[in-house]
Amino acid sequence: MSMLLCITFQISVDVNVENRSEYQPSCNSVQENQFNVLTAEHTSRIVNPAHVTNMSNLVAYVDGGSLGNPGPAGIGVVIDGSADGTIKIERSIGHQDNNVAEYAALLEALQLALELGASTLHVFSDSEVVVKQMRGEYACRSSRLYSLHWTCRKLAHSLDFSISHIPREDNVEANRLANSAVRKRVR
Repeated sequence: MSMLLCITFQISVDVNVENRSEYQPSCNSVQENQFNVLTAEHTSRIVNPAHVTNMSNLVAYVDGGSLGNPGPAGIGVVIDGSADGTIKIERSIGHQDNNVAEYAALLEALQLALELGASTLHVFSDSEVVVKQMRGEYACRSSRLYSLHWTCRKLAHSLDFSISHIPREDNVEANRLANSAVRKRVR
């Protein structure tokens, strides 16, 4: 059975990524058990989690924020467990609110985990709303968040996925990256 999942995410981005290769294969070369992930950053990225087994367990710390609500927004993602070492992502996502930024950070972690061929992803987030919505404890009734929430849940089903709430003081590096992205956007 061939599975094709195309995801569009319309947020303007400025990219500052450490230890992340840019992978842009042709959209027409999707094969069995691959996901074609479309983003504003890349026209197409094909991820093949079923055929990559050397990257099994990843842990991600995610954070998003905005200066004002809404206002200039950014995300920070720290992923541990990669064969290439810790991956840090800092990205401006334009003019958004805090909850959109939190979901954008989670989406980035999920997409990268699939791109790396992870089988397990555990996410730590300081956003109680995102954590409880992803766990099904809160319903997502916001029209602003619905498509992001739906997309994140679909991607999470491709992994042995779990998510936990942590206090902001335990999410220091992801928070620093998100704040740095916001500050760069404001300049």
